[in-house]
Amino acid sequence: MVENNIMALVGAFIGIAILLGIGTQILGNSVQDCTNLSDYDSTSGATQTGWAAQCEANNEQTQNAYALLIIVLIVIAAVVILTVVKML
Repeated sequence: MVENNIMALVGAFIGIAILLGIGTQILGNSVQDCTNLSDYDSTSGATQTGWAAQCEANNEQTQNAYALLIIVLIVIAAVVILTVVKML
């Protein structure tokens, strides 16, 4: 009886991890629109200054954070799967 409850919890955890992974992939590409800032220069590319540079830096950090979160979720799911296999 207890093993069935553990399996249900592990299955729910894996399902939630997968859903969060998919959600972070979708949200990982959502960034702020920096083109509406007054000091944004469309000809300079990645070499912005002032508020536009900060906006671009925030966009890069947001994408990196979501990418790291996906890696953490994959590692946690792998540990849970290995734990379940060990219990069998």
